[in-house]
Amino acid sequence: MNVIGLDIGTTTICGIAVDAQSGELLKSKTLDNGSFIGGKPFEKIQSPEMIIEKVTAIAAELFEEFQPVCAIGITGQMHGIVYLDSIGKAVSPLYTWQDGSGNELMADGRSYAKALSEETGYSMASGFGGTTYYYHTKEALVSADAVSFCTIHDYAAMMLTGRKTPIIHISDAASFGLFDIEKGCFDKQAIEKAGLNFGFFPDVTGEFEIVGEYRGVPVCVAIGDNQASFIGSVQDMQGCALVNMGTGGQISMLTDLKKAPENMEIRPLCSGHNILVGCSLCGGRAFAALADFFSDVYEMISGEKPQNIYKAMDSVLAESSSEELTVSTKLCGTRTEPDVRGSITNLGVDNFTPAALMNGFLGGMVGEITDMIAPLDCKIDLLVGSGNGLRKNSALQQRFAKAFGTEMNIPKNREEAAFGAALTALVACGEKSDLAQAQKIVSYENK
Repeated sequence: MNVIGLDIGTTTICGIAVDAQSGELLKSKTLDNGSFIGGKPFEKIQSPEMIIEKVTAIAAELFEEFQPVCAIGITGQMHGIVYLDSIGKAVSPLYTWQDGSGNELMADGRSYAKALSEETGYSMASGFGGTTYYYHTKEALVSADAVSFCTIHDYAAMMLTGRKTPIIHISDAASFGLFDIEKGCFDKQAIEKAGLNFGFFPDVTGEFEIVGEYRGVPVCVAIGDNQASFIGSVQDMQGCALVNMGTGGQISMLTDLKKAPENMEIRPLCSGHNILVGCSLCGGRAFAALADFFSDVYEMISGEKPQNIYKAMDSVLAESSSEELTVSTKLCGTRTEPDVRGSITNLGVDNFTPAALMNGFLGGMVGEITDMIAPLDCKIDLLVGSGNGLRKNSALQQRFAKAFGTEMNIPKNREEAAFGAALTALVACGEKSDLAQAQKIVSYENK
């Protein structure tokens, strides 16, 4: 028996087929998302039609090739929203998590995100679905045909199953903001206080439940990609920390805390379980930006682009022994301070070198993560790393291992979020009794 996992990312769309008993990856299919469309300068919007076309193509290919399929799980980029009409069709672009409308200024000089935060008491950032909806409401930009909204992966589940109304997992619901985690529901009073239509917010479930069928096979409710990556990367949630370095950076761990430390947030995982999450907006893009800088320098000198700048950087890092620079890698700001930018200090004649700069960037990337959890009294028994920013950078893996004082484990299944979605589908269809049993098929490259 096999299971399919689908992951709708910002840059790629991936589907995997997995043996439900062994966890063996049978096939992985990845397409460029390629759906960004024009809009206002601060908008980051994608075409839901283009995304769904690719999702359905991948699902059909895997479904036909790897029978029998017992279930399908779906995950994707959190926070973003697409508006739906009364029959469940998209009537807007997908406003992604990168959308900057919440940082636009109102007539009183406050940003929309700040105004919403002050009006509701919730910490709201630009890119959160609730903030985006607030901006559209205040600016009269919500389509007249819209009656609700959901994430792009919820919409994919609807399109695969023919469902007309969205049902959203608690992991994604909380990513919109204006959500009471303890009660497990959107805060109606806060939403209406901000002048928003509570009816637009979708129904919420805390379980991994079936939302419909695709060709007779059950489809599990879609979940957030952060939670899906956590589920698909750890064998035992207790005492484990997951560090992800991709387009952004994150650290996630199970928590019993009721209130998150500064610069972190508590996100629902499933009924009865929450994870504590810290996010760095730049993440792996910081090192990619440095690679682009070195590429530009090479081209400026030689007149041609380098064939493999990362290989050259790795060789320099392996030989490096120069004094390290102090680098802040907040090149994209933070959620609470979007205008903050990175910096380089401790710059001297002896350490003004490519090697020192690379090591400084690695230190900055690790430091952003470790600074978040420094106030916590927690012991990490298992450190897991995911995302291409870590998989392809052994020096960064070593940095994290040293910072945490324990070995970093890399999951065998490279598409961790899609794998996590597949595990939730196994629970939803009854193939696995619970999440703990499902996670036993997670394995690591070094073990």
